[in-house]
Amino acid sequence: MPQYVMAVDAGTGSCRAVIFDKDGHQVSIAQHEWTHLPLPGVPGSQVFDTERNWALIAHCIREAMFAKSVSPSQVKAISASSMREGMVLYDRRGREVWACPNVDSRAAAEAASMIKRGTAEKIFFEGGDWVSITAPPRLLWIAKNEPELFRSVAHLGMISDWILYRLSGKFVTDPSIGSSSAMFNLERRSWSIKVAELCGLKADVLPEVLESGNVAGEVTKAAAAATGLSPGTPVVTGGGDTQLGLLGIGVTDPNRVTVVGGSFWQTTVLMDRARIDRKIRLRTLCHVVPGQWMMEGIGFYCGLTMRWFRDAFCQSEKEEARRHGRDAYAVMEDLAASVPPGSNGVMGVFSNLMNSRRWVHASPSLIQFDIGNPDRSGKKECIRAIEESAGYVALGHLKMIESIIRRHPTEVMMTGGASKGKLWPQVVSDILGVDVSVPVVKESTALGCAIAAGVGAGWNSDLQEAASRVARIEKRIAPSAANHRAYERLYANWLEVYDRALGMVEEGLVRPLWRAVGT
Repeated sequence: MPQYVMAVDAGTGSCRAVIFDKDGHQVSIAQHEWTHLPLPGVPGSQVFDTERNWALIAHCIREAMFAKSVSPSQVKAISASSMREGMVLYDRRGREVWACPNVDSRAAAEAASMIKRGTAEKIFFEGGDWVSITAPPRLLWIAKNEPELFRSVAHLGMISDWILYRLSGKFVTDPSIGSSSAMFNLERRSWSIKVAELCGLKADVLPEVLESGNVAGEVTKAAAAATGLSPGTPVVTGGGDTQLGLLGIGVTDPNRVTVVGGSFWQTTVLMDRARIDRKIRLRTLCHVVPGQWMMEGIGFYCGLTMRWFRDAFCQSEKEEARRHGRDAYAVMEDLAASVPPGSNGVMGVFSNLMNSRRWVHASPSLIQFDIGNPDRSGKKECIRAIEESAGYVALGHLKMIESIIRRHPTEVMMTGGASKGKLWPQVVSDILGVDVSVPVVKESTALGCAIAAGVGAGWNSDLQEAASRVARIEKRIAPSAANHRAYERLYANWLEVYDRALGMVEEGLVRPLWRAVGT
């Protein structure tokens, strides 16, 4: 009978279970949305409901197998991926006592205090990430506000670690997800005892570190009863969603640059050593491939901005898409395809360039309409302006990366939902001025997770071998020289406009798109 592996992916907005065959083809998927409710009376808080969310994950696993009549004995290994930064704490009996998703921001005061004392900077140069949404200020918040609970903590892990624990009963992490806690020593690819002590934790609270693709344990009888999996099925370390997404498209070599165009956009580069941005702008995490690291700049809400515009202003395009069995974004891009670079003057002001030390975004806006010429200053211009604003953020992050690695890429990989379109990858190529390659698989995190599971199942010797076998390029897009010259001028102008728009936020006149805690 055919053999399969399963990937469990816990995102910010949903969980899913995806089954793949040996050739990396998706066989079945089941997905359920979830929400993270605030804790009453605690501003900025969001709670990760471990009991409810485990029930949803277990249901996804059963549903994915049932949908394609996959028997439990055919699933040869299971692995997990998740949003980064989300955290789970356990007591001595292994019960979850505290958990939050990546977007929890209750620890604003603690983050501000760490920044003021200089602790945040020490952590950054040890672990490569700032304190905005990472573990150290959250742990200090718990110690201050729930001291009895803090004293009861016996184990710590990230969200994908928690899935592995629920499946196998083992406390483990891998470098890619563990480093998103900002509690790692990046060079050693393991926990930093120094940072743990700053957070008031003992070393025995921290789980064992296994590289991605290693067997951490086996599915327990309790997990088998909940999920329908066979007891004894190997449970394999997976990792962080972005890093596994890069693995899924075959990005496993140093100096490879990728634009991951999802709800958030990440401009990433792989490195063969743990470089850290001395200017404290970009973040560095461990890659899933042993001996490699990933530096990234995050474009905040780039994809969500397009979704907002679709739902707020594009009802006719959504209806046309429904009638003709098309994707609404494809209809929107058809509308914007005739608009020239610069969107006939319309500019999008949304995500800022990443600046970990002070990451504040302008109030979201579309500006500079010509109200006397609606045919050249309307919906189609807005669509292109949103795409251009995301491209400008990717360019800004690429320039930062180039200043650190001292290398200009000749090609950039683009993946994620935005890469499915015809127009957006071309806009990115024109703005960056380099060829853009688009892989066959766009939603690649689950595939990367499956690759790790396959290595654990013995299908391949290592992650790189497996990725090279299943990753394929769909198309390559060359930049227009004329458009690139136009965008060089437009980008400089956009930076100036953005800086002035940000000034209105700093003066308290308008609300920002988002502001990191501690700023």
